[in-house]
Amino acid sequence: MAQKNSFWARVVDLYVDGFRSMTVGKTLWLIIAIKLFVFFVIIKILFFPNFLASKSDTDDGKAQYVREQILNRR
Repeated sequence: MAQKNSFWARVVDLYVDGFRSMTVGKTLWLIIAIKLFVFFVIIKILFFPNFLASKSDTDDGKAQYVREQILNRR
């Protein structure tokens, strides 16, 4: 186990203590978390549909479709 005076223990202690004493910062971190959720989950669902699922139901069929597209494109 790491000693209390080790570098990483002091770094973790600094951040834990700083986060514990925050008031406005916790609200800002919540806003950041919500924005990241919207960016990475909602936007992905809306703008990046699963294209290969419409081409085949199995992994082998999807792989075959990708192979054909790579080899036959010119």
